Amino acid sequence: MSSGELLNIQPQELQFAFELRKQISCSLQLFNNTDNYVAFKVKTTNPKKYCVRPNTGVVLPKSTCDVIVTMQAQKEAPPDLQCKDKFLLQSVVASPGTTTKDITPEMFNREAGHNVEECKLRVVYVAPPRPPSPVREGSDEESSPRVSVSENGHSDASEFIGASRAFSERVAPQETTPEIRALISKVTEERNFAVDQKKRLQHELELLRRQVSRSHGGIPSVYVIIVALIGFILGYLLKRT
Repeated sequence: MSSGELLNIQPQELQFAFELRKQISCSLQLFNNTDNYVAFKVKTTNPKKYCVRPNTGVVLPKSTCDVIVTMQAQKEAPPDLQCKDKFLLQSVVASPGTTTKDITPEMFNREAGHNVEECKLRVVYVAPPRPPSPVREGSDEESSPRVSVSENGHSDASEFIGASRAFSERVAPQETTPEIRALISKVTEERNFAVDQKKRLQHELELLRRQVSRSHGGIPSVYVIIVALIGFILGYLLKRT
């Protein structure tokens, strides 16, 4: 807080959470710690970039006034978010009953003999806060290996095997409690079963292809048998997982 004879100003810096193409505002609080009416005026080195409301006003005795400074949307960010813009807040004792309409530039003219108090404020850009990650830790999709079915109707046992192997490798030796060992044993058993079923499917399909190639009139019925067999085995695998 800047403590002057007429006004206390808080904060001493104008901090903007800088974001491209977005208007950003911050506020100043002016406290009149005297028994007089105090008129103020706000100036900036870059008036086209900022909007100050109110830029002039009167603070009643022992009262406060809020000033909102809005930075226009910026298309480019300065290097390292460094800003050289500055503000100057001038204050002067005013006559009792003075209103904003009664304020004139002459009131802040030191050469005319007025006792003008000045406070310089610098502009600081800060990085905006990062939003929390939407991904929850320990989700079911990460911890549950599944058997998927590829487009050609085959069980993708290799994906299940890789998931179970990765799960087993993630468990450190010092963490192998009886519950974890039982879970690893179950996953290993299901992995081995999937491997066996994959080999059996490949072998039976190869035999069926040879039988189909030797015959000429029984292709539709054999195809139905193949589809039914694959569906039965896949259903059994999915129930176990």
